[in-house]
Amino acid sequence: MKKLTLIATGLVAVAIGTYLIAGNAQREEADNQGASNIKQLVHDFSTRKATAESASITSSQLSVSEDGKTTKTYALPDNEFFLSIAPYMEQTHPCATHSLTGCQGEMKDEEFSVTIHDSAGNSVMNKTLMKSQPNGFIDLWLPRDKTYSVTVEHEGKTANSQISTFKKDDTCITTMQLS
Repeated sequence: MKKLTLIATGLVAVAIGTYLIAGNAQREEADNQGASNIKQLVHDFSTRKATAESASITSSQLSVSEDGKTTKTYALPDNEFFLSIAPYMEQTHPCATHSLTGCQGEMKDEEFSVTIHDSAGNSVMNKTLMKSQPNGFIDLWLPRDKTYSVTVEHEGKTANSQISTFKKDDTCITTMQLS
């Protein structure tokens, strides 16, 4: 009987361990899907596939208001920082917190070559061709808590900037004038 109890206890322990491992895997998958869904929602606002009265994005959350009274907030991924860059030739606007429904860059639907290096000199992007969206912005998701050197090129003109992805940093970069 003692041997049977030990075997039963061992089986229960294995079952609980399996349940906990499976539960953690499901939570991790749900967290990854949540991040993916937030990124898709941000993309949909940027490309004008989704609309709202207002949608803005800080370093930590996406805020969406449908009626001016109720605002839904969504946490951004813990390991990624959203950054939107509006390269320009002549016209820009001052901005810190990117409005996905209000900010409009000068150069919409244009192709740019984007190069990004972290402060250690590691290449994050190297002359990657990216097209600005209908709002004139190039959206990026970069690792958090780093400083980067960003170069944007378009038709022989270049803009350079130092940006960072720390908790209180801006999500809207409108200071990169091509020259």
